[in-house]
Amino acid sequence: MFSPALNSFIFPLQSNTLRNFIQKLFPCSFHLLQLVVYAALYLKLRQLRIAHQLFMMIRIRSRDGLERVSIDNPIATVAQLKSEIESQLQVPTHAQILSTNQNLLLAKNPNDLTRFTDLFDPNTRISSLGIGHGSIIYLAYEGERTIAGPAFHPAGSFGKKMTMDDLIAKQMRVTRQENPHCELVSFDRDAANAFQHYVNESLAFAVKRGGFMYGTVSEVGKVEVDFIYEPPQQGTEENLTLLRDPDEEKSVEAIALGLGMRRVGFIFTQTISQDQKDYTMSNSEVLQAVELQAEGDLKEWVTAVVKLNVNEDGGADVHFEAFQMSDMCVRLFKEGWFETEMTEEVDPKLSRMKKDVVVGVKDTRDVDNDFFLVVVKIFDHQGPLSSTFPIENRNSPVVMRALKNHLDRAKNLPFVKRISDFHLLLLLARFLDVNADVPTLAGCVKAQATIPEGYQLLIESLAGAM
Repeated sequence: MFSPALNSFIFPLQSNTLRNFIQKLFPCSFHLLQLVVYAALYLKLRQLRIAHQLFMMIRIRSRDGLERVSIDNPIATVAQLKSEIESQLQVPTHAQILSTNQNLLLAKNPNDLTRFTDLFDPNTRISSLGIGHGSIIYLAYEGERTIAGPAFHPAGSFGKKMTMDDLIAKQMRVTRQENPHCELVSFDRDAANAFQHYVNESLAFAVKRGGFMYGTVSEVGKVEVDFIYEPPQQGTEENLTLLRDPDEEKSVEAIALGLGMRRVGFIFTQTISQDQKDYTMSNSEVLQAVELQAEGDLKEWVTAVVKLNVNEDGGADVHFEAFQMSDMCVRLFKEGWFETEMTEEVDPKLSRMKKDVVVGVKDTRDVDNDFFLVVVKIFDHQGPLSSTFPIENRNSPVVMRALKNHLDRAKNLPFVKRISDFHLLLLLARFLDVNADVPTLAGCVKAQATIPEGYQLLIESLAGAM
C-alpha cells in the first residue's frame, strides 16, 4: 500500500509488539494514527518542495566563463539579481551590464553595450523575462576582479585532489586582447617597397622571406620603420629558417645606435599557396613571431605580414598587415606552454599547448591562432634613408663594385647624402671598428653632418680599389 521508503520511515508502527500495545490503549485507532503520521510526513515533504521552488540557481556567463549565482527569492528583481552577483561573484553593481542576449559578450566598445537593455530596469522582476531556475544570463563588465580559487581540502578529505599544475592550468585563461600597445606602425615607403619588390619579382611569393625592422618608437606608442635588415635565411613554401649571424647583427645594432634607432619588429612573407588557407597566421608563424617578440623585449614590437591577394579583376595586389602578439601569447611562450614540435595532425590555424588552458568555457590544448593576434593600424612615410643600395644576404652577394656604382650615380649630392643608406653602411661596417667607427659614421648620417675627411677618404678608396 505504501512505498518502501515510507514503510521504513514508520517501521516502529509496524512492529507487532508496538501494534498490540497501541491497540490495547486505543482500540480501533491504530489505522487513524498511521494516517496522522502520513499526513505529518506529507506536510514536511511539501515544505521541502516549496523551499526548493523558492531557491533559484542562475547561470552567469561572462568573459571569465560560466559561473553560478543562487537566489532564494522567486520574485527577485533585476536590482536584487545584480546585488547577488556583486556578493557572490565580486563584480560591482555599477559595473554590470546584463542581458539574455549572448551577443552582449561580442560587444567591442561602450556604444555597442548600450544596445542591450532587456535587463536595464532595476525594478523589473526577472521572472517576467522568463528567467528562472537554470536560466543563463550574460554579463559584461569593465575593470578586473579577483576570482575565488578552488577550495582547499586537507589531506585525507573527500574530493578530487589537485596538483599545483592543475591549479595553474585552471587559472591560465586565454582571451582576445582588444587593444595593442602600439598605436600604429608607419613604414618608410622605399624600405617597404624594396622588400616586397624582391619577394614579388625575384621570388614570386613562392618561398618565404623575412627581415628585422628598425626605426623609432614615440612616447605615444607610434612605431616608425625606417629600414629592414634581412639576415641570412632559408625559406621554403611553408617555413622560414633564420640563419642568424651574430657578428653581422652586432654591426646592424651599431648602425642603428648611431642613427638613433632600434629593432622594432619582424616582417615576413606568406607564399601563394598559403593564400588558399583559412588562417591569418599559421601555428609555426605564430611561434616564430612570439619568440622574436619575446626576444625583442619591446611592448610596442610589431609583426608585419606581406602577402599576395587576388583582386576583383583577377590580378594580384601585394598586401601588408601588422599585428602584435598578445600579452597572453608572450606569457605562454615565456613560461613554456607552447608545443614547439608540430605534427601534421595539428591544424595550422591552431597552436597546441603542452597543458590544457581555458578558452571561453572550455578546457583545451588547441588555441585558435587569431586569439593571439592584436591588429595594428598601418601608415607610411618618407624616412631619412634611401634604399637603393643592393641588399644583404639575397641571391646575389653584395660586391664592392656596387659601392662605386652607387657613389657615381649620386655625384651631384653631398657626400653624407650619398651614403645615407643602411645597406651601404652595413657593407662599410666590414672595414670599420664596430664599437667606435660604425656608430660615429652612422651618427653623421643621422645629423646629416659633414663626413670627417678620414672616413670619406677610406670610403672612396674602397670604391676606387674595385
